[in-house]
This record gives sequence, C-alpha cells and structure tokens, in this order.
Amino acid sequence: MSIPPPHGQPPGPQGPYAQGQFPPQSPYGPYPYHPYGPYGRPVPVNGVAIAALVLGILCFLPAVGLVLGLVALAQIKKKGERGKGMAIAGSVLSSVGLALWTVTLSTGFASDVWDGLKDAASEDGTAYALAKGDCFNSPSGSLEGATYDVEEVPCAGRHDGEVFAVVTLPGERFPGDDSVTRTAEDKCYTLEAEYAMDPWAVPEDAAVYYLIPSSQSWRFGDREITCLFGSTDDKGTLTGSLRNDATTLDADQIALLEALNTVDDVLYEEPEDYPEDDLPANQDWAREVEGVLGEQIEALEAHGWQNGAEEPVAALVTDMKDARAAWKKAAATDDVDTFYEHYDTGYEYVDGPTTVTAREALGLATTVPSYDGEYDGGSESPGGEELDV
Repeated sequence: MSIPPPHGQPPGPQGPYAQGQFPPQSPYGPYPYHPYGPYGRPVPVNGVAIAALVLGILCFLPAVGLVLGLVALAQIKKKGERGKGMAIAGSVLSSVGLALWTVTLSTGFASDVWDGLKDAASEDGTAYALAKGDCFNSPSGSLEGATYDVEEVPCAGRHDGEVFAVVTLPGERFPGDDSVTRTAEDKCYTLEAEYAMDPWAVPEDAAVYYLIPSSQSWRFGDREITCLFGSTDDKGTLTGSLRNDATTLDADQIALLEALNTVDDVLYEEPEDYPEDDLPANQDWAREVEGVLGEQIEALEAHGWQNGAEEPVAALVTDMKDARAAWKKAAATDDVDTFYEHYDTGYEYVDGPTTVTAREALGLATTVPSYDGEYDGGSESPGGEELDV
C-alpha cells in the first residue's frame, strides 16, 4: 500500500518515497538493520553463512568452510542480512578443522584411517575391497563414471566386471589425474596378458577398464589402480571367468602360449611409418622379428609335449621356420616392393591352420580373433577400450 504524496505534488520516481528520502525510523533503528522490513516481512538469513556453519560443524572441507564464513560476513554487512553469528561460528570451527586435518595428514593418521576404511570395505563389498580374481556387479550396471559400492558375485555366473590386477602407486604427493590415467593404461594393458595368457579366449566385447585413486582418496592413503575386464556392450555382461594363467593352464598350454605371445609382442611393435617412408626402421623391426622367432622355435623344440601334441606343434614350428627365413630376407633387402613380398610371407603362418591345429591338440581356444579396429602399426597390443571407472 502506497502513501499518497502531499497535495499538489506528483508521485516520486522511486515508489512511495520521494527521491532522497528514507522510510520512517523504527524503535529498532534504521530499516536495514532491524529484524523486520516493510510490511512485517523478516529480514532473510544469509545462505552462505548457513553453508559455512554446516561445513564447520561437519569438519568437511574446512578450508572451504573458512572461506565461506568470511564471504558471508562481508555479504551480511553489505546487505543487512541475518546470520552473523553463524558465519563467525562456521569460520572458527572450520579453522579448527583445518588445523586438525593438517596434523593428521602430516602424522600419517589419515593413512591409518584409510586402511581401516578399506578393511571395513572388505565386509561391505565396496570398490576399494576388490582383489585380483574377484568378479562383481555395479549398482548401475555400467562401468562408466564413478563407482563405490559393488556387489561381489561368483565369476561362474553373469557379472559386470572381473579384476585381473591391482597396482600400488608410489610416492606421497598425488601425481595428478592425467598421470594416474597414463599409468593405469600402461600397467593394465601389460598385466592383462599375465591374467589372460590366451587372447583367443577373451570375448571380443570384453575390454580393459580401471578404477583409479582420486585426489580426495589419495589424502587418505588410497594408492591402488584396479585393472578389470568389462563388456563394451551397454547392456552386456561377462559370463564365466576370463582367467587363464598358471593357476588354470597346464605346462604344455603355457609353453605354447608363451612362445606365440612373445612373437606377437614384437609383431605389435611394427613401425608407424610404412616401408616406403622409412625402410631402415622397418628393416630393423624385421630383424627383431627374425630373432624372436629363432628363440621361440628353439623353446618349442626343446619342450617335451604330451597327449599327442608333439606332431601338431612340430607342424607349427615348420611354418615358423619358413616365416623366420622370410623376415630375414625382408631385413636384408633394399627394395620396398621386395620387402612387402617377404613381409606377406612372414605373416602367413600367424593365426594360420597349423596354429589352430596345435591349439586344438592342447585344448586351447580355436576361434581366431578378428582384431577389427584394434591393431595398427606402432599402437598398443590388442585390447579393450580405454574407459575409466
């Protein structure tokens, strides 16, 4: 309700009061500082002061609580809002909390707390309790984004993820998200082959994922990168364990896989530049392939094969010898076209009929992987998509 102006004067431009005038005084002092404004409405409480008090009481992010308390005091003075006491209390409590955090982090108490949390996690089924060989389901059914609570389940049934390695990071200072991610990619793709020695037995929709420490969990002693298999299909899950290592394979299976995987590791190191662009680099690589083939041929011939596998493996070794001769010629030629001819011959035995026959004789997977979009010269060895958890 407006107060009409004196008779004969037009209304002022700023509402019921003429320009340069103020509302009437109250017993509590000028309007901006008494507890009620016009029409009996309460003066609002400063929201930043409330937040500062809450953070101070909870001792959560004490540095933030201290800053919010100071900001709230400035806003209250400027706007005439309530909450000065809450802002002061929040600032004081946050200052105490900040001091306590500094002491606990410097004395190692926080690390002890984190160890306790991880011990408790082993009873809860949280992500931090996962160990090598564990299988689990994610509450969301997805391995993208952040996760904490997981449900450990038997690997024999359907599951979202299977842990194949846990890597402990060194150092006291958090190296940064990018550095931790690079380490996870490097370590997880390397350790993948130790857990699943037979790449043919890994489903094509299975990919490598990883759980990594955050800057917050690092403060409490979290130093673990958890490497795991998961499905690339949004609605897909894994069935059965993907583990095939010394705990599940016999001596003959391990001997063959070690030989084939060692050769594959060198083949995956093919130079990024084509022979026509950098022939010397490709010649050096061909020489490395020839050398590793010689070493693995000797290893396969020296192994004592059981259960009728000797003949199939001998046929594979014959093909490997032919391939070795081709790579040796590729390393020696100065002609690009001739290099390609020997290159093709050297690759003919890879994943060929004798490889399948030898695998079948040893009870290994016999379906040749497609490797679609997974291999390119100079890239990482075939593996899953690089998705964070």
